[in-house]
Amino acid sequence: MDAITVIRAKRDRAELTDEQIDWILAAYTDGRVAEEQMSALAMAILLNGMNRREISRWTQAMIDSGERMDFSALTRPTVDKHSTGGVGDKITLPLAPLVAACGAAVPQLSGRGLGHTGGTLDKLESIPGWRASLSTAEMLAILADAGAVVCAAGDGLAPADKKLYALRDVTGTVEAIPLIASSIMSKKIAEGTGALVLDVKCGSGAFMKDFADARELAETMVALGTDHGVRTTALITAMDTPLGRTAGNALEVRESVEVLSGGGPADIRELTLALAREMLDAAGLAGVDPAAKLDDGSALDAWKRMIRAQGGDPDAPLPTAKETHVVAADRDGVLVAMDSFKVGVAAWRLGAGRARKEDAVQAGAGVEWHAVPGDTVRAGQPLFTLHTDTPETFDTALESLAGACDIAAPGTEFTRSPLVLDRVAASNR
Repeated sequence: MDAITVIRAKRDRAELTDEQIDWILAAYTDGRVAEEQMSALAMAILLNGMNRREISRWTQAMIDSGERMDFSALTRPTVDKHSTGGVGDKITLPLAPLVAACGAAVPQLSGRGLGHTGGTLDKLESIPGWRASLSTAEMLAILADAGAVVCAAGDGLAPADKKLYALRDVTGTVEAIPLIASSIMSKKIAEGTGALVLDVKCGSGAFMKDFADARELAETMVALGTDHGVRTTALITAMDTPLGRTAGNALEVRESVEVLSGGGPADIRELTLALAREMLDAAGLAGVDPAAKLDDGSALDAWKRMIRAQGGDPDAPLPTAKETHVVAADRDGVLVAMDSFKVGVAAWRLGAGRARKEDAVQAGAGVEWHAVPGDTVRAGQPLFTLHTDTPETFDTALESLAGACDIAAPGTEFTRSPLVLDRVAASNR
């Protein structure tokens, strides 16, 4: 077996054999295949695709490159959720403790933000004392006690994916759907959860801008979960408009606690409940009403247990930015659109996100919006408040927000688009 033969096969649109897939990923992980060779193969996969068997085998080979977690000792059914990322997407924060309050165990391995999309770990690290790195034993203990844990994936989980992801990031091959799907699902399957719900974002602020691409990704990941014995469903959700009222780390934690207290923005509550119902159904707990757990304080109690178990103080004041700047509406009218991507880039430039993985983030930085599409606004009314410790970033953030809001004439009728665009389950294939 050699790398050039495998590259040529995919270049010439041939199916890779199981043996070729197993060999190339093992050899790349241990250094026998050069970066430029794997880069060529990744580009061939982007251009020529893979069929279901190839993607399933590729995913299995990445799982086999590392360890697998085992939650069979838990008395609760396990179910996890993964989002492909968006602006203001704080759903994991209220969702994990809510589903735990309903009787499931939620082992949530999450990541950090890069570019215009925020990272769950960055948000939670704005809570004083909270820590993302846990051993497997600590994860199990927290799941047994609090029912939910949100933490960083260990280095031993799908190391082939970690190496390949970094390569794709610098070779223009991030967009390959077979590689996106196998990257996400190799870690989720290796994590050992019994069921998985996917939130595939679609729109200007999402990785997948086009609905057809979002559906293809959702179907591919659902098939991978099914092929590997994990009950998997997906919701395709809108990301043309940012979620909630804030994008930023501590800002989003504060908003999530409002949702856990029975309030918060309507769209955050709606999507949290939609995903909770999917997760509870997948875990065999469909008879539990998650809305009641939000309203009676059970979810908030589960949140506090989860945060304390990871060293955080859920009652401590959250960090706030040193400087703020208000952006006002320039005319009367009806806000009919707010561009997620522009808002996300503004939050990133204010310090809430990072351009490189090594960059630090500001806990208090971000963007807060005071109107959402469908609202009537008046000239001079605040539309955004920008938060940062580095006021020199206001100018570039304001450049990012130029044209983010579309204000139509007063009296313009507005029809709100659905938040959940589609559902994909194994039976759809």
